[in-house]
Amino acid sequence: QEILEKYHDLFTVQWEGVIGNICAPSQAEWEQLLTNCSTFLFYGMERFMSHVLLNWLVAMNIPKCRLVILLDLVRSQQSYQRIANSDLHKSCLHIALERPTETAMLLSLTGVGSIVATQWYTTLEENAERLETLFEDLLSFGRTTGQTIHVLQK
Repeated sequence: QEILEKYHDLFTVQWEGVIGNICAPSQAEWEQLLTNCSTFLFYGMERFMSHVLLNWLVAMNIPKCRLVILLDLVRSQQSYQRIANSDLHKSCLHIALERPTETAMLLSLTGVGSIVATQWYTTLEENAERLETLFEDLLSFGRTTGQTIHVLQK
């Protein structure tokens, strides 16, 4: 919340989304957010693809979305239990398609121009630092996505 407030003036008037953990977005809400945006940010627990239906995503066409930022792969006891229960009903192939590289490929096939994603499990604090760097470089300094990624890698 603090980071969003800090960069609020640099966002466009069409900034919209779901914030908080009161309720999870429905598949229709995920679809609306992805199809009506130029940039999509996911900052949450576990794998992004564990929150959306695989069959639904692969059928989408979202070329208006030029950038997807996935700050996921954060684990807590509660999120681990949720994901473990969910994974019981999925095949090994389905679970494999939720990994970071496969998620990036699937998003690319739907028309997304660029994907920035974490590759391994991390903490909320580390993802908050990444988000701060992303917003500062992309919004404040006007760097390109590639330049920003180079900053994150250092």
